[in-house]
Amino acid sequence: MATVKDFSVEEKLIAVLTLQKIDSKIDEIKTLKGELPMEVKDLEDEIEGLQKRVQNIDAEIASINEFIDQKTEGKKEALALIKKYEKQQDNVKNNREFEAINKEMELQELEVKLNEKHIKDANFELKDRAVARQRTEDKIRDVEDVLKGKKKELEKIIGETEKEEAVLAEKSNAAREKVDVRLLSAYERIRSSYRNGLAVVPIHRDSCGGCFNVIPPQRQSEIRQHKKIIVCEHCGRVLVDTDLNDKVEIK
Repeated sequence: MATVKDFSVEEKLIAVLTLQKIDSKIDEIKTLKGELPMEVKDLEDEIEGLQKRVQNIDAEIASINEFIDQKTEGKKEALALIKKYEKQQDNVKNNREFEAINKEMELQELEVKLNEKHIKDANFELKDRAVARQRTEDKIRDVEDVLKGKKKELEKIIGETEKEEAVLAEKSNAAREKVDVRLLSAYERIRSSYRNGLAVVPIHRDSCGGCFNVIPPQRQSEIRQHKKIIVCEHCGRVLVDTDLNDKVEIK
């Protein structure tokens, strides 16, 4: 039984070209999905952040309400003391006691006004927080609507391509096992260097099918002979002739 190293150059080229065509079909599916998976993730993260903001606002509202309760209770205590001092004024024995009680009443009246101011300011803050909360909830609904549409679009594409992608993934793994180890390493390195993922390209109109630089006639003749693996001098991609490229089809 032949091993990979016993394969001819043409067989090696066919193996790596087959792999390239399979991977290119997988790339087409990923391109069809486009940025949708990333967009869906970003929208989900945005919703999570907005929901956290609502939680923080709720915590602030609870804290403000607690503050208002404290100041309301302080106002009640001050009013109760004022009533107490008013009764005590009826039983004073001299001006000194009267002035002392009167001074305490003035202090408690100031305490009432101060608490009322704190309560008023806190209620304004509550209104601001309520507006912020409502805006955040509206934003969440808007983002959820967009997310729903993006998910529906992505699910449709996945539904149409999932089976095909799974089959191609299996074919890609199988094809990799047939490629010469060193050639496979070079293929993966070159493929990762270009956004279109093309590491093996045919000659098209006397030019490299990857970078479109002209391939000299003598070089083209050597490529057609399949005696050695030849790469483009400009982009480093593996070059194959048109006949061999057309010979390899992926069903």
